[in-house]
Amino acid sequence: MVTASNLPDEDKPLTAVMEDYLETIFDLSREKGAVRVRDIARRLAVKMPSVSSMLKTLGERGLVHYEKYEHVQLTRAGAAVGREMRRRHEAVRRFLVQVLQVEAVTADEEACRVEHALSSDTLNRLIDFMAFIETCPRTGADWLEQFEQYRQQGKPAHCPVGRPVQKH
Repeated sequence: MVTASNLPDEDKPLTAVMEDYLETIFDLSREKGAVRVRDIARRLAVKMPSVSSMLKTLGERGLVHYEKYEHVQLTRAGAAVGREMRRRHEAVRRFLVQVLQVEAVTADEEACRVEHALSSDTLNRLIDFMAFIETCPRTGADWLEQFEQYRQQGKPAHCPVGRPVQKH
């Protein structure tokens, strides 16, 4: 019987922490070019031995190239995961800031947690929803302002269609 515990490492799903490392390495490589263990440790607020240990694990899975005292490089597969995590993070962050009007620092922290839980289909629907409310003439900025008023006062300023909604 095959279970997650006896699958080869490369067949096991990535953990949220592994995804965070790959996203961080992806971001740092775009910002700096060369990525060092200390850069990763600083960005993730962890100790350098923790980074070295994770890089060993990611290397065994074929996601990074790393030799002790050398720069870290993502493999093609590692870069694909890092890029996807950055896309997820930005989509969730954008939704939180632009639609729900969550403060930017909070949105960034929460996007980091949520990005791991959404399926690709749900994420794509979220992105499509944001595009829709930005382009549809019956929605847009005015609609978002009405949403904020509803949040603050428990009722929209003007709702030409629909019935009253009970707030939770």
